[in-house]
Amino acid sequence: MAAGGVSILEYFNEDEGYNCGYCKGASSSYSNGMWAHTMTVQDYQDLIDRGWRRSGMYVYKPAMNRTCCPQYTIRCHILDFKLAKSSKKVLKKMTRFLTKGEGAKGIVEPMESFNEDIGIGHVPSPCTSEVNIDLEKPLKIVSLEEVPTSTEVHEKPQTDSAGDNRDPGEKPTSAEANATTEKLNSIPKPGRGPDPDKPPCRKAKDLRRERKLKKLLQKQQQIGMADVSQHQEATCETPKALFLQHQDPQGNQPKSLEELTSESLSPDAVHQLEYSRFLCQSPLQAENPPDGPDLGYGSFHQQYWLDGKIIAVGVIDILPRGVSSVYLYYDPDYAFLSLGVYSAVREIAFTTELQKTVPNIGHYYMGFYIHSCPKMKYKGQYHPSELLCPETYNWVPIEKCRPKLDQSKYSRLHENPNAEDEDRLQNLNKVLILYRNTKMPYNMYRRRQKRANDEAVVQQYANLVGQTCAERMVLYRN
Repeated sequence: MAAGGVSILEYFNEDEGYNCGYCKGASSSYSNGMWAHTMTVQDYQDLIDRGWRRSGMYVYKPAMNRTCCPQYTIRCHILDFKLAKSSKKVLKKMTRFLTKGEGAKGIVEPMESFNEDIGIGHVPSPCTSEVNIDLEKPLKIVSLEEVPTSTEVHEKPQTDSAGDNRDPGEKPTSAEANATTEKLNSIPKPGRGPDPDKPPCRKAKDLRRERKLKKLLQKQQQIGMADVSQHQEATCETPKALFLQHQDPQGNQPKSLEELTSESLSPDAVHQLEYSRFLCQSPLQAENPPDGPDLGYGSFHQQYWLDGKIIAVGVIDILPRGVSSVYLYYDPDYAFLSLGVYSAVREIAFTTELQKTVPNIGHYYMGFYIHSCPKMKYKGQYHPSELLCPETYNWVPIEKCRPKLDQSKYSRLHENPNAEDEDRLQNLNKVLILYRNTKMPYNMYRRRQKRANDEAVVQQYANLVGQTCAERMVLYRN
């Protein structure tokens, strides 16, 4: 059966808990899971707005009222985004490193990445159905060689007989004569020396790299931001390079996020950071509608390059209403650059650029926020942010949520006690089922296949995904 334009999912009723990776105790977390054989970006967008999240091909939703550490979906408004002082420090630190090669000495700031939404010990349910697709393999960190640093050699003044107490008339021994001869041969002959008006000699490798960078920068200025290759089914295309440029600060005027993330480097900068994106395999179907972003919708990798080597890879999903941050992998040797914070700010700036051409893209999804876990609590520092109410699926400003979460880990965030889920299940018969390679509504499936407790599982699935997605997505049953 062709799966183009249709989401096919297999639901797992997970009652057993797994060891939580967020709290130190022996508590258990619970979640409901689905195996996404294929999924449209609109369906995944609607699922995210109901508390779901993907990890490769696996899509899961925490059982908020049962798990030890409730995970609230969090998103940030990119139009009203305010850069925090801590984020500004990270951007300035990156600029100093790229411009002058200044690195961290002493304390290394911890990484803050968005790739830890699933607790340690949680293993997604395996899929053994006939339409099984292998789970997306996780990215591997590229092994990097040590970044070469330039060293300067300072010659000390030469002395003929420093510390020599021999009498002036005493002849040196043969060993001393040989040592003196070698010493004299090592002394450069007198001459004019290097021309102070000419630049110092440079390696041919550095000159070739500089010429290549200049050509790429000139090409970028002519054609603008490099286009990402068109989506190819089940393949990854080689991207064109896009450089992060930095400029020296002028004056004390506060800079916008766009200015801070697009500063250009001086010609004699120690490092150049290349930045590129390419298509990544995932259950999301690549879409490129005329009113969408130039890159299209789907899953992408954002590669962070330093001197021709990858130091971090960010995985994002471009969706109809926002950009979802999925993973961040980084080389631990560069943890002092706080690449987690830096990549988050870059992704927010990238979302802002998309919003200029696609007004519906207005949010940056950061995964899950866990108020009781300091390791995940930092996401609330990106302003303004909202949390998803686990009962009504309405978005509530995080400032109004904190007092409730201080009192209880799990809380109904919506202020109106009478508010309900507007997309709750109302008609089970309209839920779409894939049975024996045939798509059919549930009432027809029920007549063909009578199975004990099957209706309860389908109803639980439809309640979790909502009536809209249940009528649009296809639930696989064998």
